[in-house]
Amino acid sequence: MVLGITRDHLALSSTLRDWAATIDGSATVRAAEVDGTATFPKAWSEIVAMGLTGIGVADEHGGGGSDLLDQAIALEAAARALVPGPVLATTVVAQIVAWSAPGRDRVLRSIVDGRTASVALGGTVREEDGRFTGVVPAALDVVDADWLLAPADDDRWLLISRDGWTSDPVAVGLDLTHRSAPVSISAGHEQIVELPGIGRSDVTALVVALAAAEASGLAAWCLDTAVEYAKVREQFGAPIGSFQAIKHLCAAMLETTESVAATAWDVAGVLADGTTGPDRDFAVDVAAVVAIDGAVRVAQDCIQVLGGIGFTFEHDAHLYLRRALGLRAVVSSFSGGPDEAAIRLTAAAAAGRRREVQVDFAGADEPFRGRTRAALAEIAALPASEQRAALADGGYLMPHLAAPYGLGAGAIEQVVIDAELARAGLQRPDIKIGGWAIPTVIAHGTDEQRERFVRPTMTGDITWCQLFSEPGAGSDLASLTTRAERVDGGWRLTGQKVWTSLAHEADWAICLARTDREAAKHRGITFFLVDMTAEGLDIRPLRELTGDAMFNEVFLDGVFVPDDCVVGEVDAGWNVSRTTLSSERIAMAGTKLGLSTERAVELVQALGSSVAEVRVGHQVALATVCQLIGVRATLRSIAGRGPGPESSVAKLLGVRNRQEASDLVGDLLGPRILLGDDPQVAADVHELLLTRCLSIAGGTTQILRTMVAERVLGLPR
Repeated sequence: MVLGITRDHLALSSTLRDWAATIDGSATVRAAEVDGTATFPKAWSEIVAMGLTGIGVADEHGGGGSDLLDQAIALEAAARALVPGPVLATTVVAQIVAWSAPGRDRVLRSIVDGRTASVALGGTVREEDGRFTGVVPAALDVVDADWLLAPADDDRWLLISRDGWTSDPVAVGLDLTHRSAPVSISAGHEQIVELPGIGRSDVTALVVALAAAEASGLAAWCLDTAVEYAKVREQFGAPIGSFQAIKHLCAAMLETTESVAATAWDVAGVLADGTTGPDRDFAVDVAAVVAIDGAVRVAQDCIQVLGGIGFTFEHDAHLYLRRALGLRAVVSSFSGGPDEAAIRLTAAAAAGRRREVQVDFAGADEPFRGRTRAALAEIAALPASEQRAALADGGYLMPHLAAPYGLGAGAIEQVVIDAELARAGLQRPDIKIGGWAIPTVIAHGTDEQRERFVRPTMTGDITWCQLFSEPGAGSDLASLTTRAERVDGGWRLTGQKVWTSLAHEADWAICLARTDREAAKHRGITFFLVDMTAEGLDIRPLRELTGDAMFNEVFLDGVFVPDDCVVGEVDAGWNVSRTTLSSERIAMAGTKLGLSTERAVELVQALGSSVAEVRVGHQVALATVCQLIGVRATLRSIAGRGPGPESSVAKLLGVRNRQEASDLVGDLLGPRILLGDDPQVAADVHELLLTRCLSIAGGTTQILRTMVAERVLGLPR
């Protein structure tokens, strides 16, 4: 769980983590805590030798010549190892000076060469009669700093040399890895370096971006520490990581850690691209809402998992919690805190602002973009009634499938096809359960089955449902009891299925039934294709709490299934079903915030309530995080890496997002939610009730968290 995605970024992160471990941040901090004024000189000399704070500075100034994303990855690695000292403040000042107008080479070179810098957290410098004066209530990393970055009137920012201020005696505060103190400024023009072109939004963006990177490193350490402890600490004769409560807590920590990394990655990338204005501010505010508080929560949960030892000064966990809390204070002094950032997000969303990540394929899309655009333009010119068949025959309906059913498209080509479909005004039809049935038939079926079912499903001539779940086999699907008995020419299926979506409309079903009742639980199961018009089927719609009847109970009473409708080997259906359950394609997340979040943004504008604006802004941030995690998963695939934790985290966060957002819409409607005469309100109520199923369908949230804890985090069963 790291900020970087590409192989180069992962290699950089790994190298810097190895280096940072040699500093032994914990021991350095503990030694300095004894005398209370130490400036971590040995650690700083190693930081300067590594060039850590100048990675994002141009090489003509002695820096690393990399961009801000590389710099963020460096700070993440250092924070993960609790590297102490003025890293954050000095890096912020180096970047601010680099962003300012030319002529600051001397200052920038001095910082890259090892001079330290401090950042004012509040206060204002005033110019009068040729002198600059002011009081700063707290300045980050001010001990022995050579430069102080401080705000002046008219949104100016100044760099003040060390003989232009005095600081109060420094005492060890909350964050034991930094030294901060109040500052009194009294400087002449010769002690001032003006920074033209730099405004408060620039400094805020940089502070938030680099603090979010540090937050990602802190959260990653806390998650790793909690998980490793849970694997070995025993209570009641078992590792505590085998307890469901601990598994769910660690899985929730993973969700938060991935969210922190996603927002830190995004805001650093935005700054690295040179994006300014509202698009930059949107990404900054998402990070301000999510990243810093996220690191605090993960640090708190780490101590909870550790138990008593986590509350001791002896363990390092409190050092990470202190640093995360310190980061929150630093960021809040610029952003106003997560709630103020959330209010700004609400206003931005109401003005139509959304986060859209641009992917640079570095030319890898060129071999097929042109031909894709041309082919889809021809299909778009056809009558609407012919377009679906043309998409299927051209391989564009499910391009990830191998030819002749698809194009065997890799990750980049799939993303390009989606973009070109949108450009051509074409919409890929939703084949629902057919999207699971087709890959399974292709992978495990016979030539006759592929000929019979694949193209008709794509063209809409065949629709599907899924006869998997049973009254006693929901999340624990392998416990199914529907039996299949051998008869002449095929099988007779008897049993009950439930929660079957659209069974009353489907032509065919994919179905699991037990063909060997003596076999182990995951064996003796066979995968069948069932004609939904067959004799012996009794389909009974189930009315859901929405009032709809999408679900059905399906009773099978000796339903005959011929041998040519068995997919794969008899008794090997569990392995066949894994293709069905894991069939996914690559797609970039859209820019929409989701139905209910978009509706909440619409409703809040008429309320004039700051409390409501805070809630909506937090929801906008969560919806954006879900998009970013989806983008990161896609980029991992494009980079040729195996699936990471993003898919599981995306499911968990996506469910939370839709449920919370629909609930928020209900609150924003107020008494109108009780009235039935407004179609839009009726639609809002329907969505509010419908989303209750999301944490149940496809495996409950609790089961998924258990699986994440075991399969992703490696906690014991």
